Amino acid sequence: MLGGMAHPIPRPTEGDVVELILTDHRLFEDLLHELRDVTSDRREVVSVISALLVAHGEAEESKVYVSLERKNAIDEHEVEHGEREHDEGYQALLALLEADDVTSEAFSSAIHEFSETLLHHIDEEERDILNAARTDVSAAGRAELGASWLAERNRLLDAGCGSPDDIRRLVREAQRRPS
Repeated sequence: MLGGMAHPIPRPTEGDVVELILTDHRLFEDLLHELRDVTSDRREVVSVISALLVAHGEAEESKVYVSLERKNAIDEHEVEHGEREHDEGYQALLALLEADDVTSEAFSSAIHEFSETLLHHIDEEERDILNAARTDVSAAGRAELGASWLAERNRLLDAGCGSPDDIRRLVREAQRRPS
């Protein structure tokens, strides 16, 4: 088992930001596999995904994307695209969080939609943003960025991010932003 008591989310404190983000991406993929399993505790899995998604994404936006943009490793378009995809992930996650019946066809469809949204973002982020970090940021810079990203990610996890109310707030904020 992978948050809550049955699914603890790893909380490293240092490392190369690229490798750390990739580790979270693999954890998301493992959690998606478990979410598709009808014998799993799907509510628990959704809760863990929600906390990790918010902590991971919000820390990326506040620490990684802005730093990479300042270093000219990525441009404003890539930052905005990544943020928009985080918003789409929160929107798709909301359907899972608000589902009444985790055995219903509607829940299965919501899993599909969320999975497609998340996996698309992971693919693009790994190709467009993490490759730029690999080539345009020194190893020491990636380590410094990793510590900064982890500090914010872990702070958000410790604060209990990812509740349904938290996701609704993030979705509302995204809807108010100009497109």
